[in-house]
Amino acid sequence: MILNQADSPQAKPLDALLASYAAGGLNAPLHALVGSHLALSGQNRGFVAALEELASQSITEAAPRPLVTRDAMLARIFGAEPVVRSVLPEDPVFPRPLQQLVGRASRDVPWRFKLPGIKEYKIAETDAGEAVLYWVKAGRRLPSHTHEGDEVTLLLKGGFTDPLGHYRRGDIAIADAEVDHTPVADRDEDCLCFAVTDAPLQLTGPVMRLLRKVFHH
Repeated sequence: MILNQADSPQAKPLDALLASYAAGGLNAPLHALVGSHLALSGQNRGFVAALEELASQSITEAAPRPLVTRDAMLARIFGAEPVVRSVLPEDPVFPRPLQQLVGRASRDVPWRFKLPGIKEYKIAETDAGEAVLYWVKAGRRLPSHTHEGDEVTLLLKGGFTDPLGHYRRGDIAIADAEVDHTPVADRDEDCLCFAVTDAPLQLTGPVMRLLRKVFHH
């Protein structure tokens, strides 16, 4: 799916997301999501590189400020313990930014049953939203839902279709409060995706309203 075509309904939201990434303005889950998209797809790398170049030029052209605490800062830097980061092996499903966020390989995800044919693993959760990995069986239809805020989804394996288009590995799907959709996983392969929301989902199907409590716990 071509995500940045001018006539795509997702073009402007995606451009805004990429611009926030280039400016360093995203939270950790969204930063990992966009970084993983760029690792999987070369489609928007040039655009993000151009934005990052503009940002660096703005910093370079800014008037320098005197660093009055230089000696104290250097002492803290050189006196600090080195930060040791664990080096995770390459993963066939998780790009490096997502693997670092999750802290484990894709084969080691402790999936939790959600609904028949649907499993999840919550990476982070607050009252305002969550970051979740979803596994959806091939051909399975997800519950109809809309959003109080935004939902940004990165396809990691397989694919799905909703009214906005068809998405495969590396694609980003963006839905807001105006989108009421029922994503359907492709029939040829199980679907694995990473979704970040900034507000709770709202189930809209007549049966699923009764299961809303189950879906959110």
